[in-house]
Amino acid sequence: MNSNDIIGATGVFILLVTYFFNLVGKLPSNNKWYPALNAIGAAIAGVASYLIGYWPFVILEATWTIISVIGWMNLVKSNANKA
Repeated sequence: MNSNDIIGATGVFILLVTYFFNLVGKLPSNNKWYPALNAIGAAIAGVASYLIGYWPFVILEATWTIISVIGWMNLVKSNANKA
């Protein structure tokens, strides 16, 4: 395994564990950690995709990262308004 594989595997692992915990009810999508972990995992996977020059996944992961960051910001803002 080279460094690109390790980086990519780390990002994908974070995405899959986050999704698994959501499916089993341990990390609901309205929890601020759900979009935060999605953003982190997607960003890491996107870096790995960039390093190997696979542009379709760079675009996919960048989009996923942006959407997740927006979702995280909306949750944080919503929780701040409730307090």
